Amino acid sequence: MKQPRFDFLSSSRFVTTVSLTLSVLGLIWIITNGLNYGIDFSGGNEMQVRFQSPPKVESLREYISGKGFFKPSVQTIGNEKNEFLIFIPHVSDKEKKEGTNAALLDNLIAEFKKDFSEQGVEIRKVDSVGPQIGSELRKKGILAVFYSLIMILIYLAMRFDYKFAPPAVICLFHDAVLTIWIFSLFNLVVSVQTLAALLAIIGYSLNDTIVTFDRIRENGEYFGKKESFLKVCNRSINDVLSRTLLTSITTMMAVGIMWFYTDGVIKDFAFTLGIGVVIGTYSSIYVATPLVVFINRFQKKRAV
Repeated sequence: MKQPRFDFLSSSRFVTTVSLTLSVLGLIWIITNGLNYGIDFSGGNEMQVRFQSPPKVESLREYISGKGFFKPSVQTIGNEKNEFLIFIPHVSDKEKKEGTNAALLDNLIAEFKKDFSEQGVEIRKVDSVGPQIGSELRKKGILAVFYSLIMILIYLAMRFDYKFAPPAVICLFHDAVLTIWIFSLFNLVVSVQTLAALLAIIGYSLNDTIVTFDRIRENGEYFGKKESFLKVCNRSINDVLSRTLLTSITTMMAVGIMWFYTDGVIKDFAFTLGIGVVIGTYSSIYVATPLVVFINRFQKKRAV
């Protein structure tokens, strides 16, 4: 794109307000309805099973539910669709009638091998995570995101003027909340892979935002006396627009290939990353930059 001159910021007041409102609504939704945590964060059991003659996913889910395990998750992995990942939550003390979770799981595996012997079942792997360990991982995951935002705030305040730091962090918070909100709306599993993708999204969005802020600072030195700060910001967004679109499109191509040709945790990672790339590209234009303009106006009013 040769010298684009789109007026992005003419409608920024409305668009940014809607975006931030959606972030608040998303946060309220997440707090109210919670998330569908995987066994990494909630504790539970994971079985990797292979069949010579694979049954349907629904029949496997009904079979495990019939054995007393509440809300099992079953998903296929591999190109041949004959291998499954089965996530089984821990049975609470109120739900289990006898034995421990380990005993119930051992009994399930034994019955599984017996009932699906004709389909050539093979238990390839069984992993278990205790509820306390899952809760600890969940807390550490939340703290990892929180500490990363704090360090980003400090870094941007040192590299740029302090008016650039809060908008960047709010932008990243906006991206993270909207991505997690989508997971909550569709009841998707939030796992360690989701957290890794979320941190990758924060890094991607931050990179895009810093490039825009850097151009705003450069253009402010050249055009600051001739143009208003709003026009300088709009010019800066247009200057980096080609770079932004090319980076997003090429990233989405790689993410799309991962999503179409993989299964399991890699597919979930690609799905999360794809959502984040779209939201991150949008937010660097319509969340981060308009907030910088707002803070600049506020500073001028206070100076007067």
